[in-house]
Amino acid sequence: MAIEPFLGTAAQKGFIATIIIQAIAVLTMVAISFGIVDEYVSLSQGDNRTIPCYFALFALGELFEIAIALDALRLRNIIQLIGVCLFHAGMIVFSALQVPQTRTALVKAPGADCAFDYAHCSGPGSLFNRVEPFLIVSPVLLAVSLVVLVWFTWQLYHEFGWVVFHIVGANPRMKVMYQYYQVLICLLKFDYFFFTALTMQLLILVLSRDGAEFPLTIIAIPVVLILLTFCAVAVQREIKWLMTVSLVLMLGAQAYFLYKFSRLFTAGWREAYGTTRASLAVFTIVSFLMLFATFAVGLRCFADFDKDLRPAKTRASKLAPERPVSKYSVNDAPLPGKPADMTQRNSSYNGGVPLGPRMSIE
Repeated sequence: MAIEPFLGTAAQKGFIATIIIQAIAVLTMVAISFGIVDEYVSLSQGDNRTIPCYFALFALGELFEIAIALDALRLRNIIQLIGVCLFHAGMIVFSALQVPQTRTALVKAPGADCAFDYAHCSGPGSLFNRVEPFLIVSPVLLAVSLVVLVWFTWQLYHEFGWVVFHIVGANPRMKVMYQYYQVLICLLKFDYFFFTALTMQLLILVLSRDGAEFPLTIIAIPVVLILLTFCAVAVQREIKWLMTVSLVLMLGAQAYFLYKFSRLFTAGWREAYGTTRASLAVFTIVSFLMLFATFAVGLRCFADFDKDLRPAKTRASKLAPERPVSKYSVNDAPLPGKPADMTQRNSSYNGGVPLGPRMSIE
């Protein structure tokens, strides 16, 4: 059974088209909200920075989702496609959280007359009331598109089922080890996004540029990204010392996430996280759980080193679809008296000496 080409089937095209269409629609809603608020409120001051940060995170999330979906289709990785669906579900939660957080950032004088304080009042004639419909549409669009993505993922599950056999063969033990390897690589890719998104929120919304924590957070971004890259290289090439270093540093990164989470509810810092505590708490918990899962699966993959899986890992990155053979090519032309489909089998004896005519004795 031949491997289908990249974006060569209706299911593959439908999956990526759904992501692109919903990304355009959702970013349009977010951009409209951003433009309306920016007209009446200074977005560079205080709690109002929630709006541009929300827009930046959604833009980053949608671009990341498109890139990771294309990568999953290119690699024929059904585990990564499932990860895309889970990531999409997480974006639904994040977009839903932005409705109350935007309300908290804008509505600072609930009892004020909207004729005099349009930006900070509440009620039918308020700025938040004008923006709220666009904020609500975003999670609705994401939820509808998630149903479509799950359906296409089910179709692709059957389409890509042949690929693992093509790479590792029929050995069940090799298949399990290879699936753990796929899960680890998938987790590392999503770790990139969650760590970048969390630190971006901290830099934009909370941390003061005059404090020592601001430059330390900036330095932590490339350090963690390099750590994740080294882990991917180590597990693919089975470099034991590099894998050991990566796993140890993951423990330090998990401690960092726990520290950041505790700061959200520590006395003296609660006010600083006022309008962003909900989204920061969700991102911190998810980032910690993702990194913990990466560490656990990394230990499992480390145990599978030197078990003849390395060639399959290298082969998967160079996987290419098989080209269909022409029905009437030179080597496979139909013979007289034989059906054409019998000549489509690629024999391993094509390189031998052609047989001469047989002599019959009557």
